[in-house]
Amino acid sequence: QVQLVESGGGLVRAGDSLRLSCAISGRTSSIFWTAWFRQAPGKEREFVAHISRSGITLLYADSVKGRFTISNDNAKNTVDLQMNNLKPEDTAIYYCALTETGANYDYWGQGTQVTVSS
Repeated sequence: QVQLVESGGGLVRAGDSLRLSCAISGRTSSIFWTAWFRQAPGKEREFVAHISRSGITLLYADSVKGRFTISNDNAKNTVDLQMNNLKPEDTAIYYCALTETGANYDYWGQGTQVTVSS
């Protein structure tokens, strides 16, 4: 079993930065990818970024490319999302998730709220 706990959300102004962190516990050796998703009010959940356990494979949504950076620290079992130049449209609940197969995201955190005011 794997548990994920997100932290670092908050209320910021447009142009500010935030760093989200996902703490992973349990069977961490089975991780294939860890990802961040987000869900804005009234919208479907969308992919933000993912990173392989090795840290070599990275993928970003076009909407955050160049502004967000995903990173991992296997010694601490954390996956961070550095978010720079935040925009009001980045307002959402951000979720950490991981997949053990690369097919489906099997485990999810409870989410952390990010609100960006204009």
